[in-house]
Amino acid sequence: MSYVDSGQVPEDGNITSPIWAGEGPTAKRPKARPAEPSSTYAPVERVSLLSLLSHPRYRPLVRRAAIAIVAGVVVGFLLISWRMGLTAAVVAAIADTVVRARSNSTVPAWRRASVAERRTEAQLKSLERRGYRTLHARAIPDSDAQIDHLVVGPTGVYAVDSEKWDKRLPVRAQSHRKLFLGPFSQKARLDEARWEARRAAELIGAELGREIIIIPSLAIYGPAIPWKVLNVREVDVFDGGHVRKWITKRERSLTDAEITGIYEAAKRVLPPRYPESPDQSPPSRPARAEQVTSER
Repeated sequence: MSYVDSGQVPEDGNITSPIWAGEGPTAKRPKARPAEPSSTYAPVERVSLLSLLSHPRYRPLVRRAAIAIVAGVVVGFLLISWRMGLTAAVVAAIADTVVRARSNSTVPAWRRASVAERRTEAQLKSLERRGYRTLHARAIPDSDAQIDHLVVGPTGVYAVDSEKWDKRLPVRAQSHRKLFLGPFSQKARLDEARWEARRAAELIGAELGREIIIIPSLAIYGPAIPWKVLNVREVDVFDGGHVRKWITKRERSLTDAEITGIYEAAKRVLPPRYPESPDQSPPSRPARAEQVTSER
């Protein structure tokens, strides 16, 4: 058996050396020592500036920088002053920051269903100081229906569905039984909102062992609404900017203990529409009638 076969390896790794290739008794053979372990560090992956800027985390910063640059260039060119252009860029960046902060949602961006829902949620935040509790994007079990905002407070329990309609089309009603967006009837949408509130009331009531009344509503953004609040097919319809007033104008009917009980029961029987992490796919939801007609 050769020394190569014996498992011994020279320090320099050269097994072709005459000393190691031979088998003679006069060959001087140093003791072999175990090879040093290879490095466990992975090679550093280079990240390009373009890939970094395209990352979702930095997109708001890229957009803000673009807004500031455009504002600065336009103002600086019109007023022929780089100082005024710089001032305009700073003001534009600050304004964008403020607007984005006000429209920030407790629902992560990947879950958000519509701009209308975020606008309503922003209004409802201020009601928390007055004892109101709100759940957003809650699913009705065994259906594709969703309550955009369930509000529980001193004046009662409310189901608010937020809608963004085409502002170019007029909104009109007939005899408190029909609602139209331009020529398109919204009967199906009203029936859906009424059913969502009734089904949620049944589930919460069964959980608590007593009757619960939930008032359904449509908060509409976009077109002008020619009334303050109008009840159409048992659903209150109003301009989205009046959500808080619509909720707080009523008389107190619930105690703090009742508010907490209804809120906790609603959390148990109305699961979140969206999963807890973006890796999970949220259940599909069919397009609402008014969203389809507004795009025609």
